[in-house]
Amino acid sequence: MSAVRTRRALDTKGADAVMAAAEEQALQNGFRVVIAVVDAWGHVLQLRRTEGAQAPSDQVAIDKARTAAIFVRPSREIEEQVSAGRLGALALHGAAALTGGIPLTADGEVIGAIGTSGETPDQDESVSLAGARAQVPAISVPALTQEGARIAAEAAAAVATARAVWPVVAVADAGGELIHLWRPDRAQVASVQVATDKARTAALYRRPSKDFEDQAAHGRPSALHLARAVPLQGGMPIMHAGHVAGAVGVSGASSADEDQELSVLAAEAASAAAQRSEPVGRPAPAPTAAQV
Repeated sequence: MSAVRTRRALDTKGADAVMAAAEEQALQNGFRVVIAVVDAWGHVLQLRRTEGAQAPSDQVAIDKARTAAIFVRPSREIEEQVSAGRLGALALHGAAALTGGIPLTADGEVIGAIGTSGETPDQDESVSLAGARAQVPAISVPALTQEGARIAAEAAAAVATARAVWPVVAVADAGGELIHLWRPDRAQVASVQVATDKARTAALYRRPSKDFEDQAAHGRPSALHLARAVPLQGGMPIMHAGHVAGAVGVSGASSADEDQELSVLAAEAASAAAQRSEPVGRPAPAPTAAQV
């Protein structure tokens, strides 16, 4: 098995194409809307507000787009589930049960999404559908596989076990979402979340989480306010071919310095494994609505 695979991704040119098509549809119909384009994890790539659109639609458009991206289906499907009586769907983490979010695909893979808010549900969705029909020039980038995540975690685990220390090792994808977790029996409970937070920080900010701890400790306490970042050493990005393919976070070793050391070892092990193997293809198809 390969430590990396190839995934399709939405870059600036692709987001531009989607936004232009959606905005044209909105302007032709006189819709006062906000349009959001996000990546595969629901992170904003572009946001545009037509003249006269209501301010709260900014967040609603983002929420719709994020829902379509991370659940890999139109947000209408979740609203329909709720309207049909499945109220538990309202508790889905990260979901907004509102029509108007549409996934963006390339070669059958969801690479992002578009969300529109401000008019009726059907009108919002028509704008998003116009954006989704655009010719999207997606790019190919490396992504860490489950096998690559396991290699990273086991590299840190082997050294930690030999030293009789029991940290948690969390490995995340490039969007900061968990792929693999090593939690020995003697690990402290709190380390599960801390290790995951460190990995997410390294993935999203594309740098060691130690950078932010150093900033906070040496005259820049405002680094504590960085969104979704934890200023604690022990998080390292996993690099391949110049891209962040994932990240690893370690928490609960004998010291913060040892957390950092183990995270470096884990990241290096995954990068080395990736260099030895050719990227594999894309993952299995997305689940159906009934599987949410």
